[in-house]
Amino acid sequence: MRIRAAEPVRTYYTFKAVWAFLFALCFTLSAVYYVKDVGLDPLQLVLVGTTLEIACFLFEVPTGIVADLFSRRLSIVIGFVLIGAGFLLQALVPAFGAILVAQVLWGIGYTFTSGADQAWITDEIGEQRVGRVFVRCQQLELGATIAGTVAAGALGLISLTLPLAVAGGGMILLALGLALFMPERNFHPTPRAERETFRQLGRTFHEGLRVARSRPVVRIMVVISLIGGLSSEAFDRLWTVHVLDHSFPDWFGTTDPAFWFTALALVGTLLSLIGSLVVNRVSPERVNALHPNGLLALLALIHLAGVAAFALLGNLWLALAAMWLSRIATTIAVPIESAWLNRNLDSASRATVISMVSQANAIGQVAGGPPLGALAGRASVRTALLVSGLILLPIPFLYLRLRPRPVEGVAESAGGVPESEPRSG
Repeated sequence: MRIRAAEPVRTYYTFKAVWAFLFALCFTLSAVYYVKDVGLDPLQLVLVGTTLEIACFLFEVPTGIVADLFSRRLSIVIGFVLIGAGFLLQALVPAFGAILVAQVLWGIGYTFTSGADQAWITDEIGEQRVGRVFVRCQQLELGATIAGTVAAGALGLISLTLPLAVAGGGMILLALGLALFMPERNFHPTPRAERETFRQLGRTFHEGLRVARSRPVVRIMVVISLIGGLSSEAFDRLWTVHVLDHSFPDWFGTTDPAFWFTALALVGTLLSLIGSLVVNRVSPERVNALHPNGLLALLALIHLAGVAAFALLGNLWLALAAMWLSRIATTIAVPIESAWLNRNLDSASRATVISMVSQANAIGQVAGGPPLGALAGRASVRTALLVSGLILLPIPFLYLRLRPRPVEGVAESAGGVPESEPRSG
């Protein structure tokens, strides 16, 4: 039973910031933990990610439908409990099999939150306000990530398992807090008497599929998400191995990977926060544009160039600079893309369609991760990283194919925003 419902925007900012803090606490040193304490090789590292994405693939749409039919808040609370359990398991049992089970747990938990959080805040405050809220939330998350990164480094110097365990317990406490205080005033679930369970689930799924097929922005976002997934799994799992192949300098009296990976994560997050603040101050009209395809194409090109340069550059610091540039571009792009997608969705199927976009990413990661992991073993980690960058080549062109309809007012999306169409030719 909830004690007192809080204000929606403040609640959204709070739980997204806490989530970002705990996520950074868990993952700043998790890859170092996998390599140093558990002893995973490159292929096993990729298989850990593949297991996570299979869980996301299998549960993304069903859990999104639950959020649309029953309760966004309930879906988010369940998700955070499962995520916390997964974090705790991989901390307490340092074995490959236990880590795989942990990925399943927290992957399923993530699917309960994916789409549900964006759909919840959009329903609570309206589509016209949500774009600015997403951008502001992105900045708060980056600040919380910095704090979580510092905390991970401090705890990691004691033990690499400690940040993971604290993050797991914190996630479960966050779920309890949301169960007590999170409001849900503008969502109207299907009445119990009218629920036909699997038939109703099927209807909601097919409505989401119809939207994904019929609206160009949604359709191309699904394709972009798929391509991004094909590339990202190998990069996310292998960049740590690539960096560990270099020797860290003894600038601060230590070469401990826990210290240096914390420092690298901290620098990367600070640069991403600065980049987001600068872009939003210098060009707010582009960030909040109803049709930001040009900006997103440019950011996708920068991301691609950064990944490829990271793989090719032999100097550690130049390679890290390329990786940070790539992450800055991604950080700026995420809230812009989220707002654009949400403006093209109906409330009734919003969480389901967002989940479909996430599911396309999971399909890409499952399909692309193991082959690139095997390539890293047979050729080199650098080769696998370069191929993961080249896979991103179509994305800038896909963004540029979208443009507003030329006849003003002919087609309106659900939020009153002109629909978009691919360029002919």
